[in-house]
Amino acid sequence: MLNLSVLFSNNNEERPAFLDALTLDPYQKFILESARKEIRECLKLGLPKVLRARGYESDVPTPRFFTQGSWSYKTLNAPAQMPQQCDLDDGAYLPMGFVTQTKRPSKAASLFFSAAEEALSPLVKMRGWKQSERPTCIRIEVSSDAHVDIPLYAIPDAEFELLKARASYVMDSVEEAVSRSERDAWTALPNDQVLLAHREKDWIESDPRPLKNWFLDEVDAKGEQLRRVVRYLKAYRDWRWSQGGPTSILLMAAASPLFEAKHGRDDLALLEVCKALPRALREGVDNPTEESESLTARLGIEGVEEAAKAFEKFANILDAAISCSDASLACRWLQEQLGQRFPFQPYWVPTPSAREAVLAAAAIPGPSEIIGRNKSA
Repeated sequence: MLNLSVLFSNNNEERPAFLDALTLDPYQKFILESARKEIRECLKLGLPKVLRARGYESDVPTPRFFTQGSWSYKTLNAPAQMPQQCDLDDGAYLPMGFVTQTKRPSKAASLFFSAAEEALSPLVKMRGWKQSERPTCIRIEVSSDAHVDIPLYAIPDAEFELLKARASYVMDSVEEAVSRSERDAWTALPNDQVLLAHREKDWIESDPRPLKNWFLDEVDAKGEQLRRVVRYLKAYRDWRWSQGGPTSILLMAAASPLFEAKHGRDDLALLEVCKALPRALREGVDNPTEESESLTARLGIEGVEEAAKAFEKFANILDAAISCSDASLACRWLQEQLGQRFPFQPYWVPTPSAREAVLAAAAIPGPSEIIGRNKSA
């Protein structure tokens, strides 16, 4: 039996493992962080101007911002292939009273979208970015492989004022002050009164915090290995499907209850999740913070079955790779499943004992198990 964990994650700068290849390089990270900063500043200054020009006479509040999604979960991977892009989700918040006189207006959402898009237009043009519409956000492509999504939220006026009040801190640095104020303000938002602007449905109740808090609690309880396993699953998805496939939220929600920590063995922890994942997908996976929302329903029956079969095959090959005694063969099999980012470095793998080699000899799969990688239709 082989211990392949060193190929997945090894904390060795001289021997970059799979996890290192999945991590955004410094330039990709700089591009996204710089774009987020510029977009925020543009909306802080530009959105009030646009709203005043559209007839708002009272004081126009400066929007507040909170980063969410994979970036905040720390499960974001670099793209595996075109046309995939890494993304950063940065929600913009305004008080409801400023975009409407009623709680759920029919036109306030479109007003919010159009005003924000108009405010962003000069920056997008100046930077040569691409701006596009999504049902629940404004998307700005800041490079060929990265974009920033800006969902728009409205909250009651009193809570918005509370966020402003909580933003005043005496800190050692401006960066620390911003981090602290955003974290506390995020926590202070009301649980049942966060409304997301939707282009077709006007406003929908949608609060990104419960899912984030749920996953971070899972990681706190089960360890950082869970976060790494989720990233491996997403990496397999990105190599298996150039577009589509199971969503990141679905993989995260499905994997967390299946995960069992394996000290020093990311390969075994991933294997156990992959073995159980097909059944979980077929039985259906709900949003862990909103049981009425089925995450597998979005895939459809055929999509669920396609994903289940794909992870069955991946589990079989990962199991065979761990069980065999030839590290070169194991590396080749896993590269076929995870792409060239998985290191072909058999000499990193510890040599199995003679007893382990004998026990594993019969576990090598036949040729039909390793011919190429599947591609979605």
